Amino acid sequence: MNVLIVESRTDLASVWQKHLERLGLHVRLATNGGEAVQVLAANTVDVLILDLFLTQGSAMAVADYAQFKHPDVSVIFVTNTTFFSDGSIFALVPNARAFLPSQVGPDDLAAVVLHCGRAAA
Repeated sequence: MNVLIVESRTDLASVWQKHLERLGLHVRLATNGGEAVQVLAANTVDVLILDLFLTQGSAMAVADYAQFKHPDVSVIFVTNTTFFSDGSIFALVPNARAFLPSQVGPDDLAAVVLHCGRAAA
């Protein structure tokens, strides 16, 4: 399974990446919207872990491009805010599969990734 993590905080992204790789997943990292689009353009992605508020670029634009390039991609949004906590993200992004707090534990994130990745396959 191919996973793209788009997270501006490289320390957090690295923790998630190492945990998912230990489970046998192929993981790429992007720290901003531009890098994410480049990875999506050049690679197959099954699951996209996407910080809702990137320091550079728009998470919504990345999710939109991901759906265009990889129609079956599952998007897992993470955030450290309560914005969209009403669930409206699922109405705005058709391929959104989960909405998690940024402090989610690596084991819990991995379980969601594996579940969403199987659903996409």
